[in-house]
Amino acid sequence: MPIDPVASATFAPSVTPPADTRKQAMDSEVFMSLLVSQLRNQDPSAPMDTNQMIGQTTQLAMMEKITQMTGLSEENFHLQMRSSAAALIGNEVSYTDLDGAAAHGLATAVSYSGPVPTVTIGGKSIALDLVSGIGALTPPTTP
Repeated sequence: MPIDPVASATFAPSVTPPADTRKQAMDSEVFMSLLVSQLRNQDPSAPMDTNQMIGQTTQLAMMEKITQMTGLSEENFHLQMRSSAAALIGNEVSYTDLDGAAAHGLATAVSYSGPVPTVTIGGKSIALDLVSGIGALTPPTTP
C-alpha cells in the first residue's frame, strides 16, 4: 500500500519577535524548574540520591528566606533614611554643597520623591547623604 506524500507546510513567522524575558537572577521558580527537569531526565537505573534531593530542597528554602530577609533589610534602611531626614526639620544643618565647600543652614522641608530623601536647607534641595552635621537652632540672645 503506497503512502501519500505529506503536503509541504509553509511557516510564516510572526511580525514581531517575542520579547526576551530571560531571568538574570536565580529565584525559587528557576531553582524548582531545574529540580523538576533533573528528576524528569534522570537515569531510571540510577535514580537521584534522596539525600541530594533533600539537600537541594533545603537550599531552595534557605535561598527564599535570604531573599525575603534582604528585601526586609532594604525596606528598613529606606524607613531609617526617611526618619532621619524628617528629624532634621527645624535644626541647623551642616552639609557639603555641590562645589565641595562646607555650608550650613536651617532645614525647613524634606522630600521623599527620589531614592535618597532630600532636605531643603536655606532654599536649596540637598541630598540626605550630603548632610554632615546637625545642631539645635540657637535663639538669638538679647543684650
